[in-house]
Amino acid sequence: MRGDGDGWVVGEDGTRHWGKHGAAGLLLRAPSPDGEPTVLLQHRALWSHQGGTWALPGGAKDSHETNVHAAVREADEEAGIGVDNVFVRGEVETARMASGWSYTTVVADAATQLDTTMNGESTELRWVPEDMVDQLPLHPGFAASWASLRISPLRVLLDTANVLGSRPDGWWRDRSGATGKLLSSLAGTLPRTVELPGVGFGWLTRIEAVLEGEARAAQFEDSRVPVIHAAGSGDDELASQAQASTTLTALVTADRGLQQRLPTSVQVLSPSTVLGWLG
Repeated sequence: MRGDGDGWVVGEDGTRHWGKHGAAGLLLRAPSPDGEPTVLLQHRALWSHQGGTWALPGGAKDSHETNVHAAVREADEEAGIGVDNVFVRGEVETARMASGWSYTTVVADAATQLDTTMNGESTELRWVPEDMVDQLPLHPGFAASWASLRISPLRVLLDTANVLGSRPDGWWRDRSGATGKLLSSLAGTLPRTVELPGVGFGWLTRIEAVLEGEARAAQFEDSRVPVIHAAGSGDDELASQAQASTTLTALVTADRGLQQRLPTSVQVLSPSTVLGWLG
């Protein structure tokens, strides 16, 4: 069924863009069997605009739709991925024209590489390794935005005591038990894309949890959340780990004193942001 967004927007210079109310596409990532990030791309049918190029599933927004709804709907129509296994992580306006037309890229994850089913708008659907995307002949619009959308490996350090303390759920009655429960829950959210304001997107496969005091007795073992036992102060260990880091790093804490000890390159995530991953 055609929506009310189907149609061209024509600029004063004659340039045409599809979608009377703008357009949206879905940048869907999933881990390969070895855990590396892959992106679902569509090889556009030759009859379509910019046919023969590779791009994201997407299309015109209808007047009543949000960017997220439009992108997920279009991806389901064009790739048959379903909607229940798609987890949206953010959205970025990646094009805006003088005519008022805009394109928004919705960034999302799936836990595994979902099965796909083509419709007539594609000649192939493929899960492409992240570092091989720009080796394909890309749609010009996607090519222009890819640099701002691609992910970097991300290291996240967890101020476990501070995160536990942010929830008044009785954790103090059993610090080690509450710690194990928290870390187990966080492990289940990985891998995932994380948006860092002003920096872009990171691909997170592990969260490194620093434990101090009684929490060090937590019974927990999962490679997705390696544990670092602080010999003394947890803050000292976190600051030392952050200062020695050579990759894009974020630290989860609300402790302002600790934040002041971090290199300026280290991003800070609030406990509420990370706890929000638990749903």
